[in-house]
Amino acid sequence: MGDWRTDPTFAMCRELVDGADPASFVGGAFDVRAVVTATIAMQPGDRRGSCLDAVPWGNFPHGEEVHEDVRRLHTGEGPAGRATAGLWGLCANDSRAAVALAVPFLIPIATDADHPHRAPALSLLSGPARARHHGVASRDGLLLHRTDPRRHAPGDYDDYGVEVTGYPAGWSVAAARAAITAEAPALLPFLHDPDPTIRIDATYVLATAADPDHTVRTALATRFSAEQEALVRAALLFAVAETTRAHAHSPTASWLRERWQDRREAPEVRLAAAIGWLCLTDEPVPVPGLVPAPVPVPVLVLVPEDLRRTVDAFATDERAHAMEALPWMEAAGGSGEPGLLRCVRCMLHPEEPEPSEDPWASWP
Repeated sequence: MGDWRTDPTFAMCRELVDGADPASFVGGAFDVRAVVTATIAMQPGDRRGSCLDAVPWGNFPHGEEVHEDVRRLHTGEGPAGRATAGLWGLCANDSRAAVALAVPFLIPIATDADHPHRAPALSLLSGPARARHHGVASRDGLLLHRTDPRRHAPGDYDDYGVEVTGYPAGWSVAAARAAITAEAPALLPFLHDPDPTIRIDATYVLATAADPDHTVRTALATRFSAEQEALVRAALLFAVAETTRAHAHSPTASWLRERWQDRREAPEVRLAAAIGWLCLTDEPVPVPGLVPAPVPVPVLVLVPEDLRRTVDAFATDERAHAMEALPWMEAAGGSGEPGLLRCVRCMLHPEEPEPSEDPWASWP
């Protein structure tokens, strides 16, 4: 591999590392948000062939690699696995800029009912739209796509910080989300797809769309009333909670509370509703065995004991592994701990220790 410092696709990153003001790049050819905005203006049918080649992939880290992967997906050349592995790998390695640029080109593949790679293209859309969410299972972090600004030193570009390449991470996430938002009307029909895996992936993608008028939230809640599959119903609740976290809608917390209290619902659904409700409220969780300190006025209501009993009863190892099919739970896991159990521990049992990441910790 060549030296990144001489690679033209890292030109902006080199300047930022050398102290350039990121504001000097806003709206220009190295601002993936601006490039994606221009790309969105193309008709979906034009986002292929010569138009695909006209995009300045070389302005972004790993851009030419992404360009080639997207071309393979469009043409259906070979199995999708090779191309999708490369795109997912960049997201996992915290290098999303070029993958965000690919989102407007992936959406026409995903929405083409006859395309052989529509399913992997749909699942890819969420990759660059979320930053540093793996292993996050806290009430204040699980459904929040931004990273915690308190963890970043002053001088970072925003509360997302930077990618491993030095590119502003928030620009990548914003670009991907803008493309998904623009195409949300074309993505909403996936909520009714015959394949439950497609419906789950669609909820995960749509939860990243900007939704100030609650159009997406309403569509998710409406689909919930008709959905029969328990895991898809759970996914819809996670998506409703996530979009509500970004765009406040006070009745939703009450609606989620009704869902986890409803004994007719499947355990997976009640668990998702309980976790979503916890992420939308700030009611404190008492630590068993400790006498709570006096609570200042106004008095906060503690998390209901029936929620704790419901979650503890349903959050079995077997169910936790089954719920790994939900992308929120898969992302929340860590240190060998399934996402569901990690959420339960972090949200309801904060007194329990973090699992050790040392593989030899239990060795005699």
